[in-house]
Amino acid sequence: MAALSRLTLGPVTALLRAQPGGAGAGAARRWVRALRRSPVRVLAPRKEQRAAAPAGREPAEPKGAGPGPTPEKSPAGQGLRYEKAEAGDRRLGKVVTIAKSKKFRDQHGKILLEGRRLIKDALDAGAVPQTLFFSTVGHLKELPEEKLKKTTLVKVKFEDIKNWSDLITPQGLIGIFSRPDHAKMTYPAVQLQNSLPLSLICDNLRDPGNLGTILRSAAGAGCSKVLLTKGCVDPWEPKVLRAGMGAHFRLPIIANLEWESISNYLPTDTQVYVADSHDPRTEDKMEDVSGKAHSYGWVSRPHNLKAQIGREDLAFDSESEEEEQGTDEAWIPELDIQCYHKNWTLAPAAAVVIGGETHGLSTEALRLAESTGGKRLIIPVVPGVDSLNSAMAASILLFEGKRQLQLREKLQSHHK
Repeated sequence: MAALSRLTLGPVTALLRAQPGGAGAGAARRWVRALRRSPVRVLAPRKEQRAAAPAGREPAEPKGAGPGPTPEKSPAGQGLRYEKAEAGDRRLGKVVTIAKSKKFRDQHGKILLEGRRLIKDALDAGAVPQTLFFSTVGHLKELPEEKLKKTTLVKVKFEDIKNWSDLITPQGLIGIFSRPDHAKMTYPAVQLQNSLPLSLICDNLRDPGNLGTILRSAAGAGCSKVLLTKGCVDPWEPKVLRAGMGAHFRLPIIANLEWESISNYLPTDTQVYVADSHDPRTEDKMEDVSGKAHSYGWVSRPHNLKAQIGREDLAFDSESEEEEQGTDEAWIPELDIQCYHKNWTLAPAAAVVIGGETHGLSTEALRLAESTGGKRLIIPVVPGVDSLNSAMAASILLFEGKRQLQLREKLQSHHK
């Protein structure tokens, strides 16, 4: 049992040591005492053994089996082992709470997943589970056994999981995983077969629900990858994971990128387009629509603009606003406007930049588009109606890109 405890409790011990207040090995030992000392069998023996047993009797244990073999020595088909926690163990609740923290995720490279579908998708894609809390044995039977053999399995009361969960209707399954490395993931074959030379770049997206929805649309449209710049919400935040509905494990998601490195993740000869929320052509004729700062819908000021004009602590009066606007204009490239349904996938590969609704597109996004010969993509709406939110705009553009690329492929095949 000592060997089993060392094998299975290591990840949880590390989590407990990371608690605020410095709860160290002592807390881990108390947590161990809260578990029953004998591991419990999870999955049933092999069908051959069950059939060979006399009616009304359970099949006999293999010779030499002790009170319970460790997972390393468990014969094939004999099932997994788990620890069973006492009800209401607050230390386990702290483990889950800590795992939800972005600071902990960043420092220790962990993520928290909840629900059978999300956890199964993660396991199928090759994500590495560290600790799995479940309320009934049936939950484990729905997951691939071979991928759980080195995982700490802890059976807890459903009421405990209900208290830990952020869901309205918890499923009784919560897992702590190592943060996935996109280069080591095994994405579904059907996803790879339908992948298109279309990338998505997220710029200043800070709403978790919007980002999750955008990732889901990117997976559905067949994007080859999603790139997130610094300033975007953490894609592994629980709200983003829930809204993504498994998209995180269907295509590469590369986060926290500097603009200088974005081109390194794009195929050669990629043309970059930006989604703009305002169509200057529909504005009042008296308004200047020459591509200046105010004609862009989702454009934010450069991060270092205040430092350049030396007004960190000064209120902006009308004169300073004019000077700032002039500085903005010097920063923002002029890009041609194009309606989203016109062909914009003529280059070998295409990328679309979606900006957040609050901070909008950065000037770096516009410069990247200009350097590749890209344009501003406009989705016309009825005058007087507010522009579409970023998730809706991304979905329309990505699926239009998919339509254009598939049509191009069909025409090329026809001419061969």
